[in-house]
Amino acid sequence: MPRFFGLIPAAGVGSRMESEAPKQYLDLLGRPMIGYAIDCLCRNEAIERVFVVLSPGDAHWTDDAAGHYGAKLEVLRCGGSTRADTVLNGLKRLAREADGQDWVLVHDAARPCLSARLLATLLREVGEDDVGGVLAVPVADTLKRADSDDRVAATVPREHLWAAQTPQMFRLGMLIRALESMAGHVPTDECSAVERLGVRPRLVLGDIRNLKVTYPRDLALARLILEAGNE
Repeated sequence: MPRFFGLIPAAGVGSRMESEAPKQYLDLLGRPMIGYAIDCLCRNEAIERVFVVLSPGDAHWTDDAAGHYGAKLEVLRCGGSTRADTVLNGLKRLAREADGQDWVLVHDAARPCLSARLLATLLREVGEDDVGGVLAVPVADTLKRADSDDRVAATVPREHLWAAQTPQMFRLGMLIRALESMAGHVPTDECSAVERLGVRPRLVLGDIRNLKVTYPRDLALARLILEAGNE
């Protein structure tokens, strides 16, 4: 039977947060933000191990950031210059102990509001899929394409448009092959790399509360979601 592994790329600096420390280490209700992503993956019994991929020179990581998960959690200091490089480096390390048909769930370090319920839904709905899939939510707002002067150039139809979230769940072998074949392209997520193989990943209905913290205001919103309980 295929096994399940979690991978959290955390080698970025989060420049749009305008903070001195990388955003994954910003305080969120008394703990580093990355701790919430680690908690959710580590507490799921179906996930065998969770790997956090840091920059080799990361001086902010402490054991307190991770909680106490023993052998279930492993820190890898092999992050690259892009997210795709970081994920690929982590996957190659994982391949030393996992099979190509095993599942990998790649989750953002700065997405702290993933609920146990939503994670279980992804595992259940994608675990038997031939390709894999991602959490996503249908786009609700009217979309505008801007020109170089930040004026409206066009209105984009929102029908059939989804906003991708994480975790993104794919077979280890397929995901390595997809990222290795990018040939100069820089994918914005793992799903876009897999799509280039000519396959169609599954969209699993996510939740708007599973937000990614990108700007300072997002941190305040994440705090409100966690305080209210996001289950």
